[in-house]
Amino acid sequence: MPPPETYAESLFEAELIVPSALIRIMRLHLDQPTDRLFYRTDHYWLDLCLTPRPEKARGCYRDRWGPHRYEPLGEIFLVPPGEAIHIRSETGGRQASVICEIPAAAINCWLDDGGIDWTDRRLAAGLDITHPHMRACLLRLADEVRHPGSGSAILAELIARQLAIEVARYCQAIGEGPVSGGLSSWQLRRIEERLHEPGAPPSLAELAALCNLSARQLTRGFRTARGCSIGNHIAQTRIDMAKRHLATQQSIKEIAFALGFASPSSFAYAFRRATGTTPRQFRQRRLSPSSSG
Repeated sequence: MPPPETYAESLFEAELIVPSALIRIMRLHLDQPTDRLFYRTDHYWLDLCLTPRPEKARGCYRDRWGPHRYEPLGEIFLVPPGEAIHIRSETGGRQASVICEIPAAAINCWLDDGGIDWTDRRLAAGLDITHPHMRACLLRLADEVRHPGSGSAILAELIARQLAIEVARYCQAIGEGPVSGGLSSWQLRRIEERLHEPGAPPSLAELAALCNLSARQLTRGFRTARGCSIGNHIAQTRIDMAKRHLATQQSIKEIAFALGFASPSSFAYAFRRATGTTPRQFRQRRLSPSSSG
């Protein structure tokens, strides 16, 4: 299976093929902003970025939305079979992702009537997925690709099947109109804008006020809309911002205080707990030519 046009400048570092999926670790070295058309035929394409995405990475389903509507790409994005997406960013740089291609039949068999109507709402929701089970599956598959061991193919197949079920459930849960008990697009946008501001992360009370909700309504609505707790999302957003800062010349101490940590040691502890590596190790790996993360 040839690599898609979108990633012509990419290097597939390692891959593992099992009946239910093709899993690859991909590294990109882009000297200029991304501006590519990307099309899938008979597979679902899942991309979990292991490093920060390029600045303002966005996707547009031009055949559906026209040429001007671009939605942000999250840590995980999904492109369904038969859809063409145009991807743009404002910067280039280095990036590492785990890519999982799942045959349409492996997911559609878990959907009602064997298929799904890819409405605008579902397409947009697929560009920024914050689903803890899907994330865990993709990270586990990445580990098997990078460090295969006894029974890797069997284990990867079982994980890929779980991932297919998680994708089917996620897609089916996103119907037309507001999700019952969920948050509206403007509320989710306000949360994201606030989380990406410099300084300490906002409190639950502050985010609830921004959305004109009680803290309880916000907590329930966010989990319904995004499939994870708002606390976990705040923590993950903070780590993603830290990764982006670590790609700059800022000192680790400056980064810690810029993100609102009480000290560099508390920043290092939180970063290592979330990523399994220290900020200094992450920076060294990112600067190493042979590194994929």
